[in-house]
Amino acid sequence: MLYHTASLRRSLAASLSLIAVAAATPALAQDQSAEQEVETTAAEDDLHNRRIDTDGTIIVSAEGLRQFDLLAGTSVIDGEELDQNMDGQLGEVLTSLPGVTATGFAPGASRPILRGFSGERVKVLVDGIGAIDVSNTSADHAVSIDPLTAESIEVLRGPAVLLYGSQAIGGAVNVIDKRIPRRVPAEDFHIDALVRADTVSDLREGGASLDVPIGGSFVFHVDGVYRETDDLEVPGFVLSDDLRADLLADAAEEEAEGEFEEAEELREAANAEGTIFNSGTETWAANGGFAFFKNGSSLGVSVGVYDTFYGVPILPGAHHHEEDGDDADLGAEEEGPETVSIGLRQYRADMRGDILLGDGFFERLKIRAGYSDYTHTEFEGDEVGTVFDVQGIEARAELVQNTGGVLRGSVGTQIYIRDFQAEGAEAYVAPNSTQQLSFFTLQEYGNGPLQLEGSLRFENTDVKSTPLGIERDFSAFSGAAGLVYELTPSFRTGINLSRVARAPSAEELFSEGPHIATQQFEIGDPDLTLEKAWGVEVFARGSLGPVDLSVAAYRQWFDDFIYLSGTGAEEDDLPVFVYLQEDATYTGFEGQLAWNFIDTDGLDVTADLRASYIDAELDNGFNVPRIPPLSLLGALEADTGNLTLRGEVEWFDDQTEISPFETETDGFTFVNASAVWRPLADDPTLAVTLKAENIFDQTGRRHSSFTKEFVPLPGRNISVSVRLSI
Repeated sequence: MLYHTASLRRSLAASLSLIAVAAATPALAQDQSAEQEVETTAAEDDLHNRRIDTDGTIIVSAEGLRQFDLLAGTSVIDGEELDQNMDGQLGEVLTSLPGVTATGFAPGASRPILRGFSGERVKVLVDGIGAIDVSNTSADHAVSIDPLTAESIEVLRGPAVLLYGSQAIGGAVNVIDKRIPRRVPAEDFHIDALVRADTVSDLREGGASLDVPIGGSFVFHVDGVYRETDDLEVPGFVLSDDLRADLLADAAEEEAEGEFEEAEELREAANAEGTIFNSGTETWAANGGFAFFKNGSSLGVSVGVYDTFYGVPILPGAHHHEEDGDDADLGAEEEGPETVSIGLRQYRADMRGDILLGDGFFERLKIRAGYSDYTHTEFEGDEVGTVFDVQGIEARAELVQNTGGVLRGSVGTQIYIRDFQAEGAEAYVAPNSTQQLSFFTLQEYGNGPLQLEGSLRFENTDVKSTPLGIERDFSAFSGAAGLVYELTPSFRTGINLSRVARAPSAEELFSEGPHIATQQFEIGDPDLTLEKAWGVEVFARGSLGPVDLSVAAYRQWFDDFIYLSGTGAEEDDLPVFVYLQEDATYTGFEGQLAWNFIDTDGLDVTADLRASYIDAELDNGFNVPRIPPLSLLGALEADTGNLTLRGEVEWFDDQTEISPFETETDGFTFVNASAVWRPLADDPTLAVTLKAENIFDQTGRRHSSFTKEFVPLPGRNISVSVRLSI
């Protein structure tokens, strides 16, 4: 693959130079004992990397800021909640959060959708650095992050886009993992382990991590994960009623014409029930890293590999495109149904530095960098169909201001370089490269009940395809401001205003070819311009006695919103969709209320209510496609210390506000229950979780999914997991 190695060397050299300069500061020469170093590092890690929200949740947040309510839409999932919602795909882990759903393409590929935004408008991060894969390119491409060894997962929505770049115009999902140690363990070694099994996919999975301190200043880390599932079980017929009716009508026509074999194949596909064919997965991952802690500073690196192989369910009657140009029927062959599957492997290296600078205007230098070598192969049966290769680097450096004054915050810079190449029958995106350089600042002013917050970001993005002879250069300015009033020490309300801009991606500019996964022939537009949006968000969050509340209402007005639109034409037996630009408006709300209405020494009982709604329309009068419907969740949770019981009902409305070439989606209701048992009364390091999902075995289909007509949500599922932390 052609790759910008010179650019990568310059970028890595710049990052290493920054580390070297910072490492030479007098801060590292301070005289402290090893025990003091450990205690200081842990305390400062909590002070500078985390903040306590009003409900006690710990959220990794903007550097150098006390509250920063431009992150009003932030949610976090960790601890036992993360265990209970664990899934092999990141999108499925987060679907119970307000304003969050998932692409749900297949059990092996599901990416988060935030406030109705997906793909290039949602950035998936590992500890603040991009995943550097191709999950943004298509819904059938898996995210190259395994949630099993994550410490926590943050969901950032709203004006927080400026923290991570314009590709997070709809939000960001940040996985905080343990591959680079964050602190020196107090014990001789620390082990976290989890095993899990379920009934709906015959899941078998396990993962473990080990941290070992050496000499009081070094910590070594290793972790590993293995997961295997069989074909997914679903209630009733696999296909939707409308799709079944179409196939049965086609079968009748074939039979009338004397094509009895074709008619039988169509009837078999229409009447498939109970199991989604070719939906199994197999995944493993391994990481190793170490970190050095000295006098309040730290430096760490890690290397790892993520490998997954998963089946791709195909729309009955769809056609895959072979190298010789012939089409192959995906319904059935002489030796049985053809299978399409994806093998993905990513090698990744990461570095994180946190350098204490002293008592000047800047207190700390934070450095984070990641490098990815990614290969994704699509197989047709045993034959290689299309290969996607991505190499990339992302790095950021932040200077954190001292927090003692009235003005608090940080300034920083970020670089992103990606080289993309696809070869094969369905290489519908031309080889290309993207280089992006940005500068940003985040500031917070005021110590009283009224606070002003702001952020600015400048990005320059160069997108080039040498085979097409096209190069585009974009410069974008974004900004946000928030006014916050602290009604009580534990309850805050405010308003955020934002103006953000996003450069079109290489996929939106250079696509042209058949995309079988989404059943579209996609055509990009190399003349696309910046996508821009004004936004307003009002929020209230905090504690009012026994009630924890977090609600937000928002609206975004897009100029030149980029979207795929059907044309009514066909190419290679697929409907043609082209990338267009049109003004659009997104409006929505999301909220969560937790009421601890019984609080005694031996029993806590909490009511948990969640809701989200999104409306998205283009100025031409059409709806934006695949927008999730109104959803509500109600739950009761009782905790006795040793045992936590939870019962919940999830309700999803019909989605009838659809775009051209979409179909309506019926609503559904799931009933779930879980129990967490901690057998050691005074030691919560061992927890056993039993969970029952979709207890009444109801059929559900996500409107946000490209594959909703033939990949329904799982049926009744009983799962058990055991987590150990010592």
